[in-house]
Amino acid sequence: MEALSPDLAMRLTAAVDSMPAFPKSVQKILDLTRDVACSPKDLVQVIDKDPVVTVKVLRVVNSAYYGLSNPITSVDHAVVFLGFNTIKNLALSIAAIGMLPSQALTGFDSQRYLMHSLTTAGIARQLAQSLPQADSHDCFIAGLLHDFGKVVVAQFMPEEFKRSLELSLWKEVPLHVAVQEVLGVDHTTVGAMLAQKWRFADDLVETIEHQHQPEKSDTDMMACVVAANQISKQLGFDFGGYQGAEELAPSVSARLGGTLAQVREKLGDLSTLVEEAQLLCNV
Repeated sequence: MEALSPDLAMRLTAAVDSMPAFPKSVQKILDLTRDVACSPKDLVQVIDKDPVVTVKVLRVVNSAYYGLSNPITSVDHAVVFLGFNTIKNLALSIAAIGMLPSQALTGFDSQRYLMHSLTTAGIARQLAQSLPQADSHDCFIAGLLHDFGKVVVAQFMPEEFKRSLELSLWKEVPLHVAVQEVLGVDHTTVGAMLAQKWRFADDLVETIEHQHQPEKSDTDMMACVVAANQISKQLGFDFGGYQGAEELAPSVSARLGGTLAQVREKLGDLSTLVEEAQLLCNV
């Protein structure tokens, strides 16, 4: 973490401490799905104990997206139908949505934020499939949480967030640059503090913290998340402040084998991924 003034460090710590804990049921789902010996029954037992996850899993599996002729009414059938990986991504999305403020925040568009986060997560997962040292599911998590620091700033430092939005538009610079200028630190430091509080792995914390300086943590996960973030912006899912994608840093281009345009082209049609994000966004 970068050095902060005592006053700013105290404010950020208080803001992060005020955020809810990451749901234990979702952490349990993540742990189980990483265990090769995990059975559908093990997963069902965890989901059944969390009524919020239960209701939303059944809502998703019975949505028009899957077009089932007969509705699924039990979690065990839903787990078998959707599969471990979809259940994991769904549980994470439910958790992320559940930790957003229930009341509207000035200048913060929750729906656009969710679509940006979910498309970034999905694209990062897809990019990871072509890199030897990237875990596609960990990349999904990192993509989903990469901007959560902005949620903290918007909620607990609303005046600074509002000024940052205005500055971003006026100077035509990315929102994180404006937040850095206004607050003295950008959202990545706050996001990394939050990821540490939620006890995520060090490589995920570092990806969130250094995403705008990817050479500081030159990994496959970093490359996937950084590129996915910019491609999501290209698709029109940026939120707040100046809209526009940035070219990939040399370290990211080297790992992914091309410029932003070339990496985007390799991915092909992303319409299904966008539909999946829209589905998760509305759980």
